[in-house]
Amino acid sequence: MKGKRLISQAGLLLAAILSIAIIIVSDTTLTSYRLDLTQNKLYTLSQGTLNILKSLKEPINLDFYLSRKTLTDYPSIINYGNRVRDLLNEYAAHSNGKIHLRVIEPEPFSEEEDQAVASGLQGVPINTEGDVAYFGLVGTNSVDQEKIIPFFQNDKESSLEYDITKLIYNLANPKKRVIGVMSSLPLFGSPVAQQQQKPWAIVNAMREFFEVRNLGPEPDKISNDIDVLMVIHPKNLRKKTLYALDQYLLAGGKAMIFIDPLAEADASRPSPQNPMVRPDTSSNLKPLMDTWGVEMMPGKIVGDMNLAMRVQARGPRGPQEMSYLPWLRLRSADFNHTDFATNELKTVNFASAGVLVQKKGSTLKFTPLMQTTRDTMLIDSSRMMFGADPASLLNEFVSDNKQWTLAARLSGTSKTAFPKGMPSDDEDKGSVSKTDSSKTADNDTEIKQGKINAILVADTDILSDYMWIRTQNFFGVQVPQTLANNGDFVIDALDNLSGNNDLISLRTRGDYSRPFTTVEKIRKQAESEFRDQEKELQAKLDRTEKRLVALQKDTKGSSLILSPEQTKEIEKFKTEQVQTRKELRNVQHQLRKNIERLGTELKFINIGLVPLLIAFMAVVAGYIKSRRHQ
Repeated sequence: MKGKRLISQAGLLLAAILSIAIIIVSDTTLTSYRLDLTQNKLYTLSQGTLNILKSLKEPINLDFYLSRKTLTDYPSIINYGNRVRDLLNEYAAHSNGKIHLRVIEPEPFSEEEDQAVASGLQGVPINTEGDVAYFGLVGTNSVDQEKIIPFFQNDKESSLEYDITKLIYNLANPKKRVIGVMSSLPLFGSPVAQQQQKPWAIVNAMREFFEVRNLGPEPDKISNDIDVLMVIHPKNLRKKTLYALDQYLLAGGKAMIFIDPLAEADASRPSPQNPMVRPDTSSNLKPLMDTWGVEMMPGKIVGDMNLAMRVQARGPRGPQEMSYLPWLRLRSADFNHTDFATNELKTVNFASAGVLVQKKGSTLKFTPLMQTTRDTMLIDSSRMMFGADPASLLNEFVSDNKQWTLAARLSGTSKTAFPKGMPSDDEDKGSVSKTDSSKTADNDTEIKQGKINAILVADTDILSDYMWIRTQNFFGVQVPQTLANNGDFVIDALDNLSGNNDLISLRTRGDYSRPFTTVEKIRKQAESEFRDQEKELQAKLDRTEKRLVALQKDTKGSSLILSPEQTKEIEKFKTEQVQTRKELRNVQHQLRKNIERLGTELKFINIGLVPLLIAFMAVVAGYIKSRRHQ
């Protein structure tokens, strides 16, 4: 028997040693193998992110700051911090050693806290004692360029992977990105009445983030070092310009295009030959858009009863405020929250906007970014040329019950709009010269087919200062104040487009937090019952008060002397009030009781039931083994 015991004890010891050895070996050799069992695959990196990580040529250092001790009283932030840390470990594991991750806990008055402050991380005060918590990321590349995420916010968890991947991509590609602007509107300023008109606010905002080049209204060539081309109000473009734009996009260039059925900022003057004819203020890219299978409905402006701005107008009784259908103020519900160009917008203003429609047979992916509600009506742009009375538009409004797209992302493979090649000079200018055989700027050969990646907006006035900027005089200084997110939309869209296709392909991810749906169901059921009781109490109060008022009117003499009928009614009211409050307390007690009972059941399952099942299985196994030895 002693020999068997020794063998048994030695076997247990060897099993324990073997288990520890397996854990150590797997921890050191199997770190690149992972199994993500979360419902939304929260810890599985997207293919676009993996492609960017594989393309890294230089090492990137990531310092993740989390004040874990300071945030002890905030478990939701700690849990989110664990998710961010685990996701960063996934980045490091798939980077082939190019990403070096450090997890830092900056304690108060420590050198780590000084580094966090110096890097620009956002410290959040959490108590009256002056303690500050940090929860951010600092990335540096081989040339000591630094990018940061100041503070990871729980409400932005759906864009967590995109934010981290964008930071890494920007560090791997530190050169300032170039935005080429091709516009017939005076965005860069122009001389007006012997005075220099200042550049639009959108240009100044873009210059803070990008290198901005003015290409003029109709360039013959588009250089391939332009990361994103902005095409604004393209009016009757020459075929050579259209060809250059076509070849730029097919070669992999990205574009943000603004067209308009009625550009209010277009100050074109009538022709001297026909001074009575109002100049055309519309713009389009019909030759290219026909090839893409997309159109802006010609001559139509969308009005929306739900989104119409309120303006001052002259009515039958003088000046009054009323809705102006062609001016739209879009809010959060009108944006595509799965696209990073629009997922954080709150308000965007449009003026006399058109509508975008995808034609049947189009091979491109048409993703709406901004849409109207269904309470809309299309208005002829000719009606708006000389201004339209807001009151008459409201009187004529008849909803077509259709939701229209104001801005969309186009992606996918498309053919060239110029299958015969570059247009000749006589096609372009009406001259008699022979066909020009030269090609676009940096393309040696013509491209017949390629991938389109562009954002199309059916309004140019969205860029005008008056649609999103107001200036206030502050001690003699003109300080601009934003009224809407028009500028944010442009910057976010350009930032997104200027990345590579892998970065653009990323979409918002699922939420990390998982609510207790059963608990919420119980809570809502009890709260519903509570609200019913509350309504019943309020109804009783209203009926009693009305009865008291009626009794007081009928009472003769001083209103300070209560009749027996009034006294009896008041006593009845007090009794009903006490009884109803008791019933409400019972409902609240039952609510807490149901939730506590559910919590107890969950604790028993997680803490007690599983160990009991294991113990039961061990007893059964021991019994079977003992039976075999008998």
